[in-house]
Amino acid sequence: MDLLQLTWGTLILRPYVFIFLACYLALAILHLGLGRALAFLVLGYLVAWTVEFSSIHTGFPFGLYIYIPATEDRELWIAGVPFMDSLSYVFLAYAGFTMALPALGRSGQGGRFHPEDEKSLWNSWRVAVLGAVLTMTLDIVIDPVALRGYRWFLGQIYGYPEYGVYFGVPLTNFAGWFLVAFVLLILLQVLNTRLPASGWWTRGRRRFAGQAFLGPALYLGILAFNLFMTFWIGEYTLGWVGVFIYAPFLTWLALKTLP
Repeated sequence: MDLLQLTWGTLILRPYVFIFLACYLALAILHLGLGRALAFLVLGYLVAWTVEFSSIHTGFPFGLYIYIPATEDRELWIAGVPFMDSLSYVFLAYAGFTMALPALGRSGQGGRFHPEDEKSLWNSWRVAVLGAVLTMTLDIVIDPVALRGYRWFLGQIYGYPEYGVYFGVPLTNFAGWFLVAFVLLILLQVLNTRLPASGWWTRGRRRFAGQAFLGPALYLGILAFNLFMTFWIGEYTLGWVGVFIYAPFLTWLALKTLP
């Protein structure tokens, strides 16, 4: 099967991934500019693919796991790693980052906060750390339901040699997610500060009221989709654990930012 057919097969087989990716591109272009959004997409994908390739061969940084090539003839794989999987890291990390900004910002009332208001905060290590934690927390919801992909349309594409302590997922996976998300967000900060602030790098960039809520809306959309799938396949305990993990933080963030 040629590359074009495999690429088309990936789109057909994983439409939800590309919907979230399209949302990322639309929001990141408005937020960062076209060049920065594409640079983070490409470089973030390369980082994610590298660590996944490393993990399936050496166990670092996520712990050892196995990709099951059940769909290798229907979608794009790159050296034993599904293309769509590494691609997901980019929009997950960006969503976690944009969730951290209003959480740490001092001007988050009624949607008036946006990153340019506090450039020192935008580029601070605190945002990178909280964004990485929030990205990892998304994976706490995503990974167990993805592991049960044989019960929904994801399919069984991966597994762990040994059953992990968190609904089948080993804790090393979440440590790896924090580390990789932190690296990606430092990369995002570097791209924002080191790339030229003109030309195609910032093309499409806009500032408007309520913009700070768009990235968090993507984050919540990803969370809602995965919680829905968790309940849909009948994993009620897993689903409620996810709800209760998020309830305190989301309640506090809503009280902090809404009028």
